[in-house]
Amino acid sequence: MFGYDEVLRDVRFAFTDRFGGASQAPYGELNLGGSGEDPELIAENFRLVADAFGVRPEGIVRVSQVHGRDVYVVQPDDELPLSPMPTADALVTTRSDVVLAVRAADCLPVLLAGDGVIGAAHSGRKGMYVGVVPATVEAMRELGASRITAVLGPYACGNCYEVPAEMRAEVAERVPASYAETSWGTPSIDVAAGVKAQLAELDVELIDATSCTIESENLYSYRREGPVSGRLAGLVKLPTR
Repeated sequence: MFGYDEVLRDVRFAFTDRFGGASQAPYGELNLGGSGEDPELIAENFRLVADAFGVRPEGIVRVSQVHGRDVYVVQPDDELPLSPMPTADALVTTRSDVVLAVRAADCLPVLLAGDGVIGAAHSGRKGMYVGVVPATVEAMRELGASRITAVLGPYACGNCYEVPAEMRAEVAERVPASYAETSWGTPSIDVAAGVKAQLAELDVELIDATSCTIESENLYSYRREGPVSGRLAGLVKLPTR
């Protein structure tokens, strides 16, 4: 169920893999999003993840992701589940009764925590370009976080994420560290390298838990599987108070 699952300074960080769920082929087994599969099976997968975190299913808070930089702040008095689901690509909160979740299938999930505040960001190429992770850090600091740690999860690595040369040039003009080349010598973008540079500028401590979604069949990858790819999730939770 979890390819990465660690408790750091009492905060739990996890990234799911594709095992231990109710999904059927070609989405098996732990699809947490995407289109094409029975929504009830996806809901059951979220129930299983909720059980693993010791929260109610509605306590796993997620947003409708659109590759932007908007951050949704989960307020202490927000009723759960959030309805309608907010449109954003990151969440932050000081609540200890919820798990923040972002979904991905090649984009980079980034989990953050500091001083009783947690955040989760969905940062693909577009999200990195518009600065969703810096926006998340800013929102956390507005809630009182000063010493922040970020954990980077599975994504399509720079050795595999081939793009047109013009796209690489455009992105690298704004985020130079993202400039990369595939293992076969063609233009690529390394989203994690770009996000690491953004976090370094913001003085955020970094834990690299990345692996390549394209290379690993234990993970979902839209680039490898196409429209029948499921979604993994990055999950973060404060200790229960």
